[in-house]
Amino acid sequence: MAIDRSLVSGSMGMLILRLLSEKDMYGYEMIDTLKKRSENVFELKAGTLYPLLHGLEEKQFLNSYEQEVLGKVRKYYQITPEGRKHLEQKKEEWKEYSKAVGNVLAMEV
Repeated sequence: MAIDRSLVSGSMGMLILRLLSEKDMYGYEMIDTLKKRSENVFELKAGTLYPLLHGLEEKQFLNSYEQEVLGKVRKYYQITPEGRKHLEQKKEEWKEYSKAVGNVLAMEV
């Protein structure tokens, strides 16, 4: 089933920070990991990911650096301490929100 994009857009920053809380990643790696873990629900395009990464970087939630791998230079992203705090806050907000939605959807008419 296709998911309404408006449901996804507000949570994407949190999901990217969650991936980066595990390890530093480059763009395509994030796209691929997110797609696999979400069972193809989240299929980000580079044109969506990179503006999001730049916004998170401007907010100092992540840093970037370049590293050569097999003769190819890749730009990696890593979460900052501020990004970890923000992630924890967003996870708590998400838990509260999803519980409230679940409570409303579970109501019998």
